[in-house]
Formats: sequence, structure tokens, C-alpha cells
Amino acid sequence: MTDRPARPYWNPYLAGFVLGLVLLAAFVIMGRGLGVSGAVTSVVVTGTNAVASGHLADNPYAQAYLGDGTTSPLKDWLVIEVVGVILGGLVSGVLAGRFRWSVEKGPRISTGGRLLYAFGGGAIMGFATRVARGCTSGQALTGGAMLSVGSWVFMIAVFAGAYATAWLVKRQWV
Repeated sequence: MTDRPARPYWNPYLAGFVLGLVLLAAFVIMGRGLGVSGAVTSVVVTGTNAVASGHLADNPYAQAYLGDGTTSPLKDWLVIEVVGVILGGLVSGVLAGRFRWSVEKGPRISTGGRLLYAFGGGAIMGFATRVARGCTSGQALTGGAMLSVGSWVFMIAVFAGAYATAWLVKRQWV
């Protein structure tokens, strides 16, 4: 999409430091940390309520997101955060000369197979997010910053599981 040469990536230590400042600002300004799953739930509940409001009438979980009906769940801080992350990533990619429509995959897997793996992994993570009552970003960033033992144990398990899974599917990438 762009003809300019790609700029180098940020130093990961500087990027981590800036992310920490963003997390601190979120705590100070909004009174809560960062996360994504609450935003997705707000969007799904709002969409479901728009097409089948009776379906959610007796669902206390959904009603917690709908509130008293005076304000849209789409105005929740986390929804605005996620929209900002998507737009910020897009603008950053364009400005850095790295934006292009492609599917990252290894030579031994088809584009359809790669997308199937991605969709399957995303579906599993989405289900697990609701079971765990939070996403990995919320666990790692917010829970880790609050020194929650459960968050640290969870993240160690996530990395161990990712390394084990990578070993199983690495033949698709080499």
C-alpha cells in the first residue's frame, strides 16, 4: 500500500517502558487497567440486544453490561481503548511503511490452513477468556502490575503452553 521503505522497529525496552506509562496513566485517569475481553463482550451484548433483546432479559451477566439502559455499553472505556488500539496500529503501520495486506505463514501451510489455525486459536482463547473472566492482556498487564500471584502463575502457564504448542506446529513454519 505504501512505497516508502520500512522504518526500524522500536527498541523493545523503550516500547515496554512506554507501555508501562500507558498502563500507569490508565490506572490514574480511568481507575482501571488495560484489557480487551470486556470490550468484546460489550460489543456482543449490544449487538445481541439490538436484534434479540428478549433473549437477554433474564441473563444477569448480559444485564450487567447493559446497565440501566441510559447509556450505551459501546461508550465503555474498554471499547474506546480497543478502537484506539486498532486505529493506532493501523496508523503506526502506515507511517512506518509496514502496512500491507498479507497473511503471515510458513511455506508448508496454505493461506486457508493458516487462517483456520488462527480462527481456531482465537475461538479457544475467546472461550477461555470468558471462563477466566478476563483476557491475557488484562491478566498480564493489569494483574501483573498489581503483583497478583494468580496473574503471574497464569502468564507462566501461557508461555509454557505457547512453547509446547509452538514445538507441535513449528513444521508449518520452516
